[in-house]
Amino acid sequence: MATSTIRVSARRHRKAPVPESRYDQRLAEILGHATDVFCKKGYEGASMRDLSRASGMSLAGLYYYFESKERLLYLIQKHTFTTILQRLKARLEGISDPEERIRTFILNHLEYFLANQAAMKVLSHEDEVLKNGFGSEVAAIKREYYRICVGLLDDLKRDRGLQFTTRIAVLSLFGMMNWIYTWHKPKVDADAAAIAGQMGDLFLRGVLAGGKPSKTR
Repeated sequence: MATSTIRVSARRHRKAPVPESRYDQRLAEILGHATDVFCKKGYEGASMRDLSRASGMSLAGLYYYFESKERLLYLIQKHTFTTILQRLKARLEGISDPEERIRTFILNHLEYFLANQAAMKVLSHEDEVLKNGFGSEVAAIKREYYRICVGLLDDLKRDRGLQFTTRIAVLSLFGMMNWIYTWHKPKVDADAAAIAGQMGDLFLRGVLAGGKPSKTR
């Protein structure tokens, strides 16, 4: 496909009521190819020539639109975290029960991770690579995601009268979820919904039991 399909004016972006323009589709394809290359070779080991071959774009065309492999990594991370965040917000709408909201958070997280394991490997291994302002923008999205999880746990604490350190609970939950791409085997392990249910049970039982105020004599 010609590189001209990558460019689209800001005016067309503002108008676009269409869910996915040719620009969006082509960009998604390029990011998918870049993700595979970074996953196989690592960020440091991958070159713009590798990314050019994988995407089917000329090397000059790739440099024209993305100027560096850092920008490609930035776009991969931004797209991933923005997508997870948007899906989570949509799913949480209309759910009021604090426990159910936490379970929804876990399901949303695991579904995306298992459906995009190459991207998750790249994000986990190249977490601190981005510089030049790219890293701060992605970090802001991640902080919002973290704050939502903190809010969900704080809501549960208030609703059930629990006492536990929210930070430890949140980081423990992320620790359970984030490394699933390293061990999950589709032919052996359950799907995202079943695993989310089991992880939710393990996490919430621990929080609910361990967070009960101790009885005073």
